[in-house]
Amino acid sequence: MTHSPEPSLPVVRVAEIPSQDRPQRWLVEPLWGASSVGLIGGAPKCSKTWLGLDLALSVATGTACLGRYRVPEPGPVLVYLAEDALPIVRQRVEGMARHRGLELPQVEIHVITAPSLRLDQRRHREQLFQTAQRLRPRLLLLDPLVRLHGIDENNASEVAELLAYIRTLQRQLDLSVILVHHTRKNGAAGVAAGQALRGSSDLHAFGDSNLYLQRTKERLLLSSEHRAAPAAPPVYVELVATNAQTAHLEVVAAPSPQKPASLAEQVLALLTDGVVLTRAKLRELLGVKNERLGQTLETLERGGQLRHTPAGWQRAD
Repeated sequence: MTHSPEPSLPVVRVAEIPSQDRPQRWLVEPLWGASSVGLIGGAPKCSKTWLGLDLALSVATGTACLGRYRVPEPGPVLVYLAEDALPIVRQRVEGMARHRGLELPQVEIHVITAPSLRLDQRRHREQLFQTAQRLRPRLLLLDPLVRLHGIDENNASEVAELLAYIRTLQRQLDLSVILVHHTRKNGAAGVAAGQALRGSSDLHAFGDSNLYLQRTKERLLLSSEHRAAPAAPPVYVELVATNAQTAHLEVVAAPSPQKPASLAEQVLALLTDGVVLTRAKLRELLGVKNERLGQTLETLERGGQLRHTPAGWQRAD
């Protein structure tokens, strides 16, 4: 039996690629790019779901996110909140809408009501694709990532395969996808927020736009990063719940400029609470050259701040 050859891949001369009048398009300016995938990262109980719903409400209604960030092209939103009962989802969105002077019937947010959604299973992937294809949302919010699969988040190949599905969904349907994800419990100040995400480093590298919420001295800091645009200036946000009927997130201040943490400070921040990490893992998390990291580790060891064990590096105190 003879097999017909596979068709060749499509190509185009670079000069024939249409140019863009606007190099960067925004879903929420300048927090999230249009048709971008990425994460809202942060420790438990730091308002990640509130931020995701604030973005969803803003895109669905064209109102300013956090009262500050504009939505150039509003449209429908599709959400799945795996850890929140449907009445809680309604209550939160209704309160934020009421704060903005909106009636709930005006809000074009569609909530997936399935009891479970597993993005590592073909049937659920196809169901999600068909749902998004039917509704054509501008934004898909999935919260939290850990409840949406059964893979090992530290296994790079398993994570890459899951993220490839998300990327295909984004490209085929021209929508933005936000995944809500936890940072490690030992993620500390002085370490770049994206490097503190739990699981494979592929999760950090995946995002076109990423948002991070971090507790700093009783305040909640919101920061961002983009693959193709400068990061938005960080701001402090606060969950305003003095009136339970209008609970919402709000920008309250801009942080004072701070001196970047030294490499030694970043290493010590990663090795808090009895954490032990190998040199290879430290290098992966910090994104520095091996020689520079080695010099820093030696300096900290000579100073009595670190000790090297068969399992890796740890604090000496």
